[in-house]
Amino acid sequence: MAAPGELLRRQHQFARMVAQLIAKANQMGYDVTLGEAWRSEFEAVRLAKNKLGIKRSLHCDRLAIDLNLFRGGIYLRDSDSHRALGEWWESMGGSWGGRFNDGNHYSLEFEGRR
Repeated sequence: MAAPGELLRRQHQFARMVAQLIAKANQMGYDVTLGEAWRSEFEAVRLAKNKLGIKRSLHCDRLAIDLNLFRGGIYLRDSDSHRALGEWWESMGGSWGGRFNDGNHYSLEFEGRR
């Protein structure tokens, strides 16, 4: 269990990192739209039952975001399209969903969850 205030500290850190992530994506020639940045616990449980997520999603803690990448107006859905950005994100200390077939997922580890 995290110390009191640790979640808020991580949320602040994550928000700063996401700003850098979006700037880096633009620098790499991508256009970006925001996907899911917050998920209710109810929705997390529903998705987990359908094997589309986990019950304790970092989206519920505001420590994960899904980014939609575009190049030339084309939506890039596959994890390989996110690889360079995902690896850069990892070099910043984040966790990239491309390591578990969810390429547009960018998170910050908390309480052992990625």
